[in-house]
Amino acid sequence: MLQPFTSESVTEGHPDKLADQISDAILDECLRQDAQSRVAVETLLTRGLAVIAGEITTHAYVEIPDVVRSTINAVGYTKTEYGFEGDTCGVMVAIQEQSPNIGQGVDTGGAGDQGMMFGFACNETPELMPLPITVAHALTRQLSEVRKANPDLGFRPDGKSQVTVLYENGVPKAIDTVVISAQHDPELTQAQVRERVLEHVVKPVLERFADRVDIHAKHYYVNPTGVFVIGGPQADTGVTGRKIIVDTYGGFCRHGGGAFSGKDPTKVDRSAAYMARYLAKNIVAAGLADKVEIQVSYAIGVAQPVSLLLETFGTHKVDPAKIVKRIQGSFDRSPRGIIQFLDLQKPQYTPTAKNGHFGHPSFRWEQRDSVPVFADLA
Repeated sequence: MLQPFTSESVTEGHPDKLADQISDAILDECLRQDAQSRVAVETLLTRGLAVIAGEITTHAYVEIPDVVRSTINAVGYTKTEYGFEGDTCGVMVAIQEQSPNIGQGVDTGGAGDQGMMFGFACNETPELMPLPITVAHALTRQLSEVRKANPDLGFRPDGKSQVTVLYENGVPKAIDTVVISAQHDPELTQAQVRERVLEHVVKPVLERFADRVDIHAKHYYVNPTGVFVIGGPQADTGVTGRKIIVDTYGGFCRHGGGAFSGKDPTKVDRSAAYMARYLAKNIVAAGLADKVEIQVSYAIGVAQPVSLLLETFGTHKVDPAKIVKRIQGSFDRSPRGIIQFLDLQKPQYTPTAKNGHFGHPSFRWEQRDSVPVFADLA
């Protein structure tokens, strides 16, 4: 029996994703000047206005409005007709220092908050990511690249994708449905947008996956409302941390609820989720299981996690208890240990806020250099 699973992605010009990028751009600038910066920044975007709020403790001096405007312009909101434009939008800043009540626990190496985080890996793609979110990200990335390379096509920055994959006994077999919403110039008809999206975005992306699944989808929906001229913050308010499933695994595994963007790595919402992904990916890459989900949880001010759970969904090749024991004996899962191991106190976060935080080989937590640590268990 074929079972469908659906994941979505959004372009870098989606208002929530733009808010994520602004928050991470501010974090990156703080870390560039002061690696010990403590940052928790939220961004809210609406028509003609960006509001920046949060807590920052740093020795850096950051001209926040300049960072906001340059990030907005880099994404492509450079025309007033878009209803939101980097050079002219208002920027409100409400920043204070981190609470000393939190700082006293973090300064000693403890976690910046309580919470649980999940990491996941499976063998559906070379990146060891689920196929639906991988294809969805590829579509939104392609849409942004095509827009920038071919402005004559009439695409604007906002956009979304959604992909439904059919599974048989847990194995992806076919792409069933593709949904694309692409913001466009007003003179284009829906038929023109559909033709351009299918030719320049959908077809070249799906062909990359032809060796894995049947790519001949039964249904293609392009701008199904008929028109998508008004978009971005002019149409919808954008807020940091509102695309946590897009940021992770497309709903393919559980989520602890914490967002990533705008948070420095002492916040385990971010750093521990990266470490959990790293461990899950290396376990799958070592051949110990076909699918792995790892949960870690922390107490505020306490260095080591209070729990570690490994789930293999019955795909393990060795006793999961042996894998857990190897993790516990070989990896420091304290915030300080994770930060050092994954080299997290440097500016590198703005790219994570574009097409998901996982699956890109340039990120340290995507490397497979701990496969030898697990190899002898196989």
